[in-house]
Amino acid sequence: MGKRTINLDMTECENREMRLGTIIAWDGSASELVEQSNYDSRSQRKGSGCPGNGSKACRLCELNSPMNQQTMCTNAIVECQAGNLTDCILIQHSPIGCSADNAHFNLAFKKGLKKRHKPVQNLQIYNTNLLEKDMVFGASDKLRATIREVVKRHNPKAVFVSMACATAIIGEDIDSICDEMEPEVGVPVIPLHCEGFRSKHWSTGFDIAQHGVLRQIVKRDPVKQPDLINIIALWGTDYFTDILKPLGLRVNYMIDTASYDELAQASEAVATATFCHTLGSYMATALEEHFGVPQIDAPQPYGVAGTDAWLRAIGRIVGKEEETEAYIQREHERIFPKLEELREKLKGVNGFVMTGSSYAHSLISVLRELGIGVEGSVVFHHDPVYDGGHENSNTLKTVVESYGDVKHFTVSKTQPYQLNALFKRVKTDFVIIRHQGLAPEAAKLGIPSLAMGDEHYPVGYDGIIRTGETILDILSRKKFNQVLSRHKRSPYNEWWLAQDDPFLLAHNPEILNERVNLNKKKGGRK
Repeated sequence: MGKRTINLDMTECENREMRLGTIIAWDGSASELVEQSNYDSRSQRKGSGCPGNGSKACRLCELNSPMNQQTMCTNAIVECQAGNLTDCILIQHSPIGCSADNAHFNLAFKKGLKKRHKPVQNLQIYNTNLLEKDMVFGASDKLRATIREVVKRHNPKAVFVSMACATAIIGEDIDSICDEMEPEVGVPVIPLHCEGFRSKHWSTGFDIAQHGVLRQIVKRDPVKQPDLINIIALWGTDYFTDILKPLGLRVNYMIDTASYDELAQASEAVATATFCHTLGSYMATALEEHFGVPQIDAPQPYGVAGTDAWLRAIGRIVGKEEETEAYIQREHERIFPKLEELREKLKGVNGFVMTGSSYAHSLISVLRELGIGVEGSVVFHHDPVYDGGHENSNTLKTVVESYGDVKHFTVSKTQPYQLNALFKRVKTDFVIIRHQGLAPEAAKLGIPSLAMGDEHYPVGYDGIIRTGETILDILSRKKFNQVLSRHKRSPYNEWWLAQDDPFLLAHNPEILNERVNLNKKKGGRK
């Protein structure tokens, strides 16, 4: 099958910084980031950063800020991936605090099951509740007892065991314990090395969960199902079934809300696609390299042009080019009248996108096809190259070449203190935000906010129509946000609110100490 870039013999997954050169802070234009990322050369030698060099020190430059206001970690992402399966158990080998997100993830899990028309249930996550004595004397026996207990209670198809910062610090050997317990309990027991400090960006957590599934659940002796296509996704509504049904294809969703058997049959699919290359390129590449399941080499299915290209790539793989062209023609005739109507209503409107990286590229495409101006965007991290290195996976380049540059294209990991300066330098009538915690902060600045809770909402031909209609709805409450902005009190002082550079502290880190000393002399916050 050629050279493999993903090693499934190891229990640990190489983090994105080492594998892809991921960064979390950068500021400039989208075209500048395309050029600096050097995707085409990196795709020939992923992990080195420089073609033909082999030096892992050769990286895309990033800003280093002395302040980090909020974030997530790889452990939390594994929690919402391996912990969101219908017939498997996740054991968090950690202090109980690492399970603080369970209530939030349980709500997302239930909503996701309902969107996929599956029976609604609670997620099944256990925690070994490490205490001070466990940190001193170890907690291996506690983990063994927990594995036995969850198998006795639930009879799961598989058990995942996740690391945490605490268990990594004391050196818990979860690999050996999982190997020891698997024959005893009779189901796969899968270690996940996802301690929070493993990677500076939470997206590595997606790769870690997928790595465990690929190693110990996906079938090694697949019987191909020529009408089955993998879609790597989160909890979004099942729009892909309707999109792919005219081509005679069935959808196999992974990983959230999936069952053990659905994950196992991933190697039997005819192809793999994803709603976002950030989320899905690791698993798609491994399925291609190790199991011969091709990943769709096309832009993501957002907007008319992206959906056209995506469907044509699938049509070529399944041998249905003529049917695909007829399908595309029918869809164009169906949606274009409504699309033209939306373009007329949205003429002169400007938007701002603040989401994960490849997903943001796709949303910008949708907005530009609706005739909406986009002067700025924030992505929560940036991968200079994606696993697999396929040319058409370079979604940022696609945006720039097909829809024009984005003047202020910022990489920043969900930092609310930067929002005021970010919105100062662009003209925007609304903002689309994927992480809902930031949406109220933008709303307080007088900007109507669309918290994109259903990540599949903009997908496909109908997705562009849904998105346009929703934008019209949120623009109708613009006056409310303007009134709100006049009555809220900012937690930031006047000096910070007067700044125009969102990365002032990264460009001039000494200012932080200067401000602290100045405030001490003045006797407090000014």
